[in-house]
Amino acid sequence: MRSRQRMFAAVMRLLLKCLRLGRRRRFKLVRQVEQLWHYGHLCLRSLLYNSFTNGDVVLDSLFEPVYWLVDHVTRWFGVVFVALVIGLTSSIVAIVYICLLPLILQTYTPAWICWHLAYGHWNLIMIVFHYYMAITTSPGHPPQAKNDLTGVSICRKCIAPKPARTHHCSICNRCVLKMDHHCPWLNNCVGHYNHRYFFSFCLFMTMGCIYCSISGWEMFRDAYAAIERMKLIEKERLQVAANQTYYQTPPPTFSFRQRAFHKSVVYLWVLCSSVALALGALTLWHAALITRGETSIERHINRKERQRLQKKGKVSRACSTGAGWGRARCDVPLPILQIFRNPYSYGSWDNWKVFLGVDVPRHWLTRVLLPSPHLPHGTGLNWDLPPCVTEQRAPLLAI
Repeated sequence: MRSRQRMFAAVMRLLLKCLRLGRRRRFKLVRQVEQLWHYGHLCLRSLLYNSFTNGDVVLDSLFEPVYWLVDHVTRWFGVVFVALVIGLTSSIVAIVYICLLPLILQTYTPAWICWHLAYGHWNLIMIVFHYYMAITTSPGHPPQAKNDLTGVSICRKCIAPKPARTHHCSICNRCVLKMDHHCPWLNNCVGHYNHRYFFSFCLFMTMGCIYCSISGWEMFRDAYAAIERMKLIEKERLQVAANQTYYQTPPPTFSFRQRAFHKSVVYLWVLCSSVALALGALTLWHAALITRGETSIERHINRKERQRLQKKGKVSRACSTGAGWGRARCDVPLPILQIFRNPYSYGSWDNWKVFLGVDVPRHWLTRVLLPSPHLPHGTGLNWDLPPCVTEQRAPLLAI
């Protein structure tokens, strides 16, 4: 009798413990839901009642998950993009050597053969050299320790000194000197030390694709017509074979080598033409930025700053992209206003000389037309006047 009472008491105590535990879990879940609700309400109020909030801030907040996904996908797929560039370029070079070069040697005159061999191999060497250097060269990173640089800010993500023209890359998770952008096709940032290699690769790759497209236009037309002829003849052969009795399948009319040759020529022309259009547009865009002495990020910053100063009436609205101070050059009479200009611009011609590292005239051959691993001007930490600049800069109203 006593054993039954003890067993009943133990069961009741266990049941009460389970009830208390379930109640605690319910209370804990309710508290978590309340915390999430309060946090979401606070975030919503910070977006709606902040005096600094505008449409750009709201869009950035809404697209933050997309930015996070793009950063991580770009980080992991950088190696795949590099392998894709190497694979596609190697396939084009293989087609040229295996299919087109024997045809060129048999049909072209000696002068044209020398031209194609010289220009083609020079262009290929420049592409390979600049792509390898753009991948392997570090864009440059600011020192993490304190230094004697003046006018530097602190990166909010690295909590480290951030010199002028330095920006934080969310993909590399580091600050980059004179950052232009993060290129997934390089699996590397484009910055102070490899910006020239990146632009030179884009330029010479575009030139090579245009060269292949123009030189292979007649071959492409003949190859495309031959493929259409093959399809028509093959269709007629199958129709005839369907009305006859064969003990075995009839052999194909055209050999595998003939089919592979014509399809390779079509593949080469289509790929080179597509890359020439896309990469050519990108190259022209970066050439315009280099002419103005800006990077991709600085163009956005300077545009915002120009608009801000225009609203305050400190710079001219009509001609705010001039190269100095004084009266704006326009037909409408305007008061003498300051003209906004990029503070790191030395003029169009000098910007190119500084970017390419041309100090003396012979450098146009040794440093531009031939592979050269020379370093850019400066360290990327300060921006003193380079020795190749011919004129001193005037005081500017810019960031």
